[in-house]
This record gives sequence, C-alpha cells and structure tokens, in this order.
Amino acid sequence: MKKDFEKNKLKVFVGLSGGVDSSVSVALLKEQGFDVVGVFIKAWYPAWLSCTWRDDRRDAMRVCAKLGIPFLTFDFEKEYKKEVIDYMIAEYKKGRTPNPDVMCNRMIKFGAFLKKAKKMGADFVATGHYSQIEKLKIKIENDNAKSKNGRIVYLLKTAEDKEKDQTYFLWTLTQKELKNVIFPIGGFKKPEVRKLAKKFGLITAEKKDSQGLCFLGKISIRDFLKKYIKEKKGKVVDENGNVVGSHCGVTFLTIGQRHGFEITESGTDRNPYYVVAKDIKKNLLIVSHKKEEKGSFQKEVLVEAVSWTSVKPDFTKEYSARIRYRQPLEKCRLKDAGKGRVKVIFKKPQRAVSSGQSLVIYSKGVCLGGGIIA
Repeated sequence: MKKDFEKNKLKVFVGLSGGVDSSVSVALLKEQGFDVVGVFIKAWYPAWLSCTWRDDRRDAMRVCAKLGIPFLTFDFEKEYKKEVIDYMIAEYKKGRTPNPDVMCNRMIKFGAFLKKAKKMGADFVATGHYSQIEKLKIKIENDNAKSKNGRIVYLLKTAEDKEKDQTYFLWTLTQKELKNVIFPIGGFKKPEVRKLAKKFGLITAEKKDSQGLCFLGKISIRDFLKKYIKEKKGKVVDENGNVVGSHCGVTFLTIGQRHGFEITESGTDRNPYYVVAKDIKKNLLIVSHKKEEKGSFQKEVLVEAVSWTSVKPDFTKEYSARIRYRQPLEKCRLKDAGKGRVKVIFKKPQRAVSSGQSLVIYSKGVCLGGGIIA
C-alpha cells in the first residue's frame, strides 16, 4: 500500500469474508489510524447446497468485536446471482470457460460494494486481495489532461507473495476503482499474514483458505452446472477422427481436462487422454494422448472486452501475459484488432487456450489490464 494520504478521519469499509486475509487487512488499517468499518458481503447460495456463509459471517463479526469496530452486512444476493452465477452458466452453455472470480471482483466487490460504501460516506474500500496499488504522477505524451505537470495514475502491481498474487482476477479494475481501493496485505507473504493474525489475536489466524466459489462446497462445478444445463451425449474422437468414447456434453469440459468423459476404445495404449479441442455445434470432443498435442497450441490469441488499468500500452513494445491463473508469464506483443479487441502474439505457442478465460498482460510487475479470450 503506497498511497500518500493522511489516514486520520478517513473512513474505510473493509470487505470481510471471515478468512484470515481480510481479517488482517481490517486490523492493519485500524492500527494505521483509519476509521474502519467491517462489512460482510452476502452473496447468492442455492437452497439445495449447504454453505458455510453463516459461520464465515460469524467469524467476521467476531473479528470486528475483537478490534472494537462497527460491523455491517451488505446483501448483494440478487446482484451476485445475476452478474456472476447467471453469467457463468450462460458462458458454459456457449461452450466457453468463464472466470466467475473476475466477474465477482468487477461487479460485486469493486462494483456494488464500492458504490454502496461510497454512498454511505466511505473514502475507500479495502479487501484481503494479494496485490498492491501505487500512486504516481506521470507525464504522458499526447495526454489530453489539462495539467502540464502530468497527472496522477494508480498502478495495479503484483503482490510481494508471488504464489498468492491475485492481480490475474483484478484486471478489469480501472483508475475509477483503483483510486478508491486499498489492498493492505499486498506487501506481505502468507506466513507473515498468519503471524499478524496471531499478533492481533484474531479468531481466523489458523483458519484454512477457502477454495473457489463458496456455494459449491464439496460438489464439482460439473455437478453444479448439471442443475442448470441439460446433458447432451456426444462422441469423443482422437486427433485422427476415430471414435474412442462418449461424453455427456462438451459444455461441461475444458481444454486440457483428462476426466469427465468415457473412453471405450483405448486399444493397447492405456495412457490417459486429454481434451485438445471442442466442436460445440457438433457436440464433439477431440482428445489426444499427448497433453501437448500440436493442434492444441496457439501463438496468436484474440481477446475481447479489453480493459486497461492505467494507460494504454505502447503496442510497439514487448510485454508479458498469462492465459490462466498462476501460469508463468510468457513474452508477447500486442496488436490493435479494433472494436475493443486486441490480438496477443506470443513468442512461444500457448497450450490449452480456452475461450471465455481471462488473458492478463503485465510489464515489470505491473498489471496493465487484459481481456476475455474470444
């Protein structure tokens, strides 16, 4: 956190999940002198699945009681259902693989939550994301800003803990949001965060990290989707077009997956098959024994709905990008494709490029933005 502001009197609404990261975030901000309010964001949960949200809310409430700060609950059930769940289901129906976490950040945490917090008098909102924001004054050639001395730009930077860095899920944030956001734990590594939780005497100090979307619990995403998408049996073929098995719908499967379909004609080769392509119209699944089948590689990737966190990159320069969370950064160049789209040309061909996923672009530890793979 490198914003240069006076902390006294500034009010921060902190999104609390009931986990250790957000708990330490609110404790750090209180320690630093901010006027802090803890907020539990209630999302949508299907009635037919059990979820720990009540326990999580109770833990968040206990953290606030320990710190002696106000506690609120914001009910965004309708917004979450519409903007995250319905979006996710619609994308899978199209045969794409969405990033619901990206949409949750954009529409809920830094959308509905930020808007309501500001309306209630908050100067900032904060969350337990592992990322950092740096405030800079820069001079930009051909800038339309009136100031000749440059303008203020907020950079979205990767976290100190590279294993936990979450900028991949935050690429939709723009200057409008970044100037109102604080990420208190971005400069710490996870073990340090847990030590801080113990120091502050927080009940969440030893609590395990949550995985994926809360309401899924122990059920797989495939079983969840079956409640909303009808199964449609189809053929599984190898890279030569030979039928080797069957599946219950290409919408439930993603590129690179090795489970979720049945192989009935494996011959003498018992090695596993991997999904290397999908034909949505024909409901056909193409698999290969080679995880890195040549046909599954792409050097040029078209992304749409492109968004930049600060300034638009210089398309003459080389950058880095990743097409999935925690994938090592790969060198690339960018080319304007028009209509809010960008063609990303990688130095090395990329395996298992899945439409609907996020492609995020970086430069020297700064998340520049990204887009949705077309």
